[in-house]
Amino acid sequence: MTERVMTDTIAATHIDKLGAGPGLIAPQTLDIAAYVEDFNKNVIDAYRRGVADVELPADMGVARSIIAPGTAGVRDFSTLSPLIPQLIADQCVGCMACVSACPDSAIVATAQPKGSLARAIETFASEQPNPELAAQTARSHFVHTTKYADVPAKRGIEAADFGLFIDPYHCKGCAECVDVCVAQGHNALVMAEKCDCEPSGECTLDRYRRDIAFYRSLPTTPVEYRNEKALADIMLGEHAFGFVGGAGSCSGCGEGTVVRMVMAATLQVHGPKSMGIVAETGCNTVFASTYPYNPFTVPWTNSLFENGPADALGIRLRWDQAGHADRRLWVFGGDGAMYDIGFQSLSRLVASGLDIKVLVLDTGVYSNTGGQTSTASFTGQVAKLSAYGKAEHGKSERRKELGRIMVAHGEAYVAQVAACNINHFYKAVMEANAYPGPAVIIAYAPCMPEHGIADDAANRQAKLAVESRAFPLFTYDPRRGSSLAERLSLQGNPAVKEDWSKSPDGSVFDFISFARTEGRFGQHFDKEGNSSAEIQRSQEDRLHSWQTLQEMAGIR
Repeated sequence: MTERVMTDTIAATHIDKLGAGPGLIAPQTLDIAAYVEDFNKNVIDAYRRGVADVELPADMGVARSIIAPGTAGVRDFSTLSPLIPQLIADQCVGCMACVSACPDSAIVATAQPKGSLARAIETFASEQPNPELAAQTARSHFVHTTKYADVPAKRGIEAADFGLFIDPYHCKGCAECVDVCVAQGHNALVMAEKCDCEPSGECTLDRYRRDIAFYRSLPTTPVEYRNEKALADIMLGEHAFGFVGGAGSCSGCGEGTVVRMVMAATLQVHGPKSMGIVAETGCNTVFASTYPYNPFTVPWTNSLFENGPADALGIRLRWDQAGHADRRLWVFGGDGAMYDIGFQSLSRLVASGLDIKVLVLDTGVYSNTGGQTSTASFTGQVAKLSAYGKAEHGKSERRKELGRIMVAHGEAYVAQVAACNINHFYKAVMEANAYPGPAVIIAYAPCMPEHGIADDAANRQAKLAVESRAFPLFTYDPRRGSSLAERLSLQGNPAVKEDWSKSPDGSVFDFISFARTEGRFGQHFDKEGNSSAEIQRSQEDRLHSWQTLQEMAGIR
C-alpha cells in the first residue's frame, strides 16, 4: 500500500502492450518510474488543491489515457461519513472476515510478535507530540488471540498479538464490516461518531490518522503466523492489497469486495508482478478510473463493453510469444458485458483454450447505465425499462444461467462464488489461476441502489442469495475426472441434497423469502405479504435451476 510498492510495481512493468491505467502504453518509449513520480508530485497534488483545470497543461499521459498506478491510495474520504467503525479489541478473535469484506481496503490487519510489537509502539510513540497517548491508542488495536498467539506458542514460536486498524482516509462509513462481525458472532466492531473533541482532547480523525500511520510503520505479518488453511489470512500477505482503496464506488459496493478478493488471491500466490487486467466498460472501470485516481497497482486496460475477451486473446498470444506464459491475465466485466452484448466474445475465449481468466461481476442489472435489467436479472425483478405497471410486472424473461453454459463448453474451469463464503471464494480463484486453460469465475455482486438494499448489506444479501438458491455456489474442474458428476461440486451450499435450505427456526428459506428482503422485488408483495404470480414463477425457475445442478453433480 506504500508509494514505494506502487512505484516499484509499475517501474518493473512486464506487460509489453498493457498499460498502468485505462489505455495502452509502450514501456520502451516511456520512463515508467519517472512518469509515476511526476504524476504523484504534480497531477495528484494539483487535483488535491483544486487547481488542476487551471494549472495543468495537457501531457502525454492524458493524451494516451494513462493513469499512474495506485494513485487512489492518497484519496481522502474521511469527511464523507459522520460515522466510522471502532474496534472493541477484547471481542476480536482475528477471523479476518471484515478485512476481506471491506470494499474499500479500509480495514487492515496484522499479527506481530509481542516483543517486537512493544518495541515498535515505544519507538513510534516517542516521535509523537503526546507519546503517552500515542502509545495508548496504538496498543488499543491489539489483542491476544488463540489463532495468532496460543497456536504459534504451542509450536515453539513467540506468541503474536493480532491488530486491526481502520484507514480513515478510505472508509466511507458503509458499516458492512460491523454487519459481518455481528454475523460471525463476535461483536468486535461498532460504528462510532466522529467527534471534534474526544475525552482525551483530540479529534477522532486525528487519532485514526495517527494510528493508521503506526500500522504502516510495522513490517508485514511474518509468514509463520499465517494459516494456509484459513484462506482469509491471504489478506495478511505482503502482496494482498493490489487494490489500494480510494475508488469512486458506492458505499458498500459488492463489486469492490469481489475485485479486491480476486486480486489478493492472485497476487499473494503468484507475486506482485504476475497479473494484468482487461476491464470491460462498467461500474468497475468507472469507479477505478475517476481521473487522476487509479486504485490498482497492477497494469490494466479498459476495453469496450463487449470485447474484453477478444482484447485479452491478443494480449495472451503476445505474452506467450514473448515467453511470459506464467503471467495471469484476467478479464473483468459485468453481467451486461458477459451475459449479453459480449457473450459471443466470452464464448470464443473459452472455446480457444487459451490461459485467460474471467471474472463476471454479476449484479443482475446494468448498474452503470442506470439500472436496466439484463439476462442475468431474475424474473419479476423491477428496474428501469422493466417497470412494475398494469400490464407488465417487472422483468418477464427467465434468468440466463451463464455458469451452466460455460460448463457446456467442456474443458474450462468454471465457478460461481460469493464473497460471503470466504474459503470457497479464495479456493476457486486459486484453482482458476492454476488451471492450464480458460477459467470463468461468476461472482455474486450486490448493488445497493439497484437491489434496494442498505449500504451495509452486501455480505448479508450474498449469503441469503446462496441460501435461497437464487445464486447457488459451485465449482467445475475438468481435472477432477471425466464425468460431469466428478467435475462438478456443490460444496459450499446449505442442505445440498434438499430442494430448499432452512432458517435457524426450522422454516423453509426459499427464493420468495429472499425476495422479501430486497427493494427490487418489493412491489410483488401486497399489504398482507402475499406474493405475486410473477415472483412465484421466479421461485419455480430458481428451484428448477438448483435441481438441474443437483442432477449434474450426481445428487438427484
